Amino acid sequence: MDKAKVLAGLQVIVTDLAQQADGHEIHSRIFAAQGFSKLADKYAEHAKEERSYVVKCADRILDLGGEVKIEAKKEAPVCKDPIEFVKYDLQVSKDGLAWLAELVEAAREDYTTFDILKEYYQDEEEDMYWGEQQLELIEKVGKTYWYQSQL
Repeated sequence: MDKAKVLAGLQVIVTDLAQQADGHEIHSRIFAAQGFSKLADKYAEHAKEERSYVVKCADRILDLGGEVKIEAKKEAPVCKDPIEFVKYDLQVSKDGLAWLAELVEAAREDYTTFDILKEYYQDEEEDMYWGEQQLELIEKVGKTYWYQSQL
């Protein structure tokens, strides 16, 4: 196992996923204020799941003798339109999965880290499929009906 690569990857997850969790929580509040309670609940739960992976990855960094850092985060967009956010979030998942697959492979010989990363990969893959499903549904039933389904 390339320990340095794995530690660096875990740190990227800690930093980037903490921001994604914040973004999902903020969007949850925006969508709740707009009356989209189902969508608000979906993203609030998603933020909670992401925070659990931040903790798991931070703990694993420490287990491996590394140092957890609190790093600067890039600014991320805030979308008031739920459909635009689903599109944005889907692209984040797609981009992240390609990178994460390489990290999972790099950790293959460290079973504990591999299991954490594999579980996180599966969760992200599920999120990607959900986003694709929502966009297909919007295409089939139209924006108005989809918005109504999120109330």
